[in-house]
Amino acid sequence: MKKITIIDYGLGNLRSIRKALEMVGAKPVISSNPEEILDADGVILPGVGAFIDAMNNLQPLTDVIYEYVDTGKPLLGICLGQQILMSKSDEGGLTDGINLVPGRVRRFPSSELKVPHMGWNSITINKSHSILEGISDGDYVYFVHSYYVDTDEYHTLSSCDYGLSFAAVVVNEKGNVVGTQFHPEKSGKKGLKIVENFVNMC
Repeated sequence: MKKITIIDYGLGNLRSIRKALEMVGAKPVISSNPEEILDADGVILPGVGAFIDAMNNLQPLTDVIYEYVDTGKPLLGICLGQQILMSKSDEGGLTDGINLVPGRVRRFPSSELKVPHMGWNSITINKSHSILEGISDGDYVYFVHSYYVDTDEYHTLSSCDYGLSFAAVVVNEKGNVVGTQFHPEKSGKKGLKIVENFVNMC
């Protein structure tokens, strides 16, 4: 049974992620203990809230996250957790992310569309990756966000349109760090498939 550590840094819906992991046969642990992060087969970085708060709360663990990622083991960022993976964010003034994936977090521009982008939307598969095994163009997943990730094609596994095209799933150079802007733990069978795919990566 794969041991997955969900990083607890004070921002994130930890219970629903734990439940989703249990449903696909993993052994999840919610922890901010560096040893439990480094010893895990896989790590999930959740997140709900403001970017600057997340970075402040996460600061004591950033070196641990870098050390973990350097081992080549997989890490999954979810929603704000994906945005934290990026280089910078415009939210709350220009703020540095942990820079595991190059790119910038930007606010949706003013338009007739409501912000936050909330609810079900379809995604497009841009590149193949094990995290998206069994996921197809047009599949629907659940989003809740006011800011989106702007990165290049190389680091975009999947995209979504909401007034503009943004990265719905991102990946680092090595392929072991992935992020989803949507919530797989709230996205029904397709979301559970992504959670299962992550566990299989571990």
